[in-house]
Amino acid sequence: MSDLNYNHLRYFWAVAHDGNLTRTAARLNLSQSALSVQIRKLEDRMGHALFERRGRQLHLTEAGRIALDYADTIFAAGKDLMGTLSQQGRPRKVLRVGALATLSRNFQVEFLRPLLRQPDVELVLRSGTLVELLQGLETLGLDVVLTNLVPPHDAMSTFLTQPISDQPVSLVGTPERLGGQASLRQLLQDNPMILPTEDSPVRAGFDRLCTRLDITPTIAAEVDDMALMRLLARENVGLAVLTPIVVKNELASGLLVEARHDMGLHESFHAVTIGRKFPNPLLAPLLAAHY
Repeated sequence: MSDLNYNHLRYFWAVAHDGNLTRTAARLNLSQSALSVQIRKLEDRMGHALFERRGRQLHLTEAGRIALDYADTIFAAGKDLMGTLSQQGRPRKVLRVGALATLSRNFQVEFLRPLLRQPDVELVLRSGTLVELLQGLETLGLDVVLTNLVPPHDAMSTFLTQPISDQPVSLVGTPERLGGQASLRQLLQDNPMILPTEDSPVRAGFDRLCTRLDITPTIAAEVDDMALMRLLARENVGLAVLTPIVVKNELASGLLVEARHDMGLHESFHAVTIGRKFPNPLLAPLLAAHY
């Protein structure tokens, strides 16, 4: 590959951030055709298409997304250099992570722990619905999605799902609620319950357990956010059905405790990716740690 022409790169960078060739050309006081020629020269030099046109919209290809990451670093470093010679910008590696909005924050931190506090790594963290996050994967705006829901799979699906953790689900509450030696059936029947919503796999398992025990629990709250379940348990609203990692700090301090009974429930966590010609090198060691 011949040397990079940074003027071509800057034109590409401007269009990539604007998302519109006509608007960028007007802002740069160039003709649209002249701007297109500059970008084609950069694509020829790199040997890869950087944009693909869908209708009237320009979308980054996988190579384009990688080029944009580098361009952001290059021009940010140039700005730093112009600002002060005493602080030299270092290229930063970026990992874009999406997580289901309801997913445990503690779990997310544990997954990302190998990259935390690395000075040359930037983590971009997004939360949303599974549909939103999978769209982010498809448009190359995300490198990986963390979820406890397996994406639907069909012949047209390009998603790759890797199990990364399978954790037991516990009955968690204050020491006052769980200080005795009551049976599991008594605990479920005598205490108000803080439960995940009905679309949760954990909730489905809990409902089957109650049917098997022939009890109808009193539901204090149905919650789709693990952080809120943790807070309600701390407020002694009832017993919460969740994975211990959600409340690991409270368990360590004794603010909350686990019931001694095994409910036979588990929650599975998955990392969803998409096949790429240029996978993000930061992601491989994270996934390898869970094989």
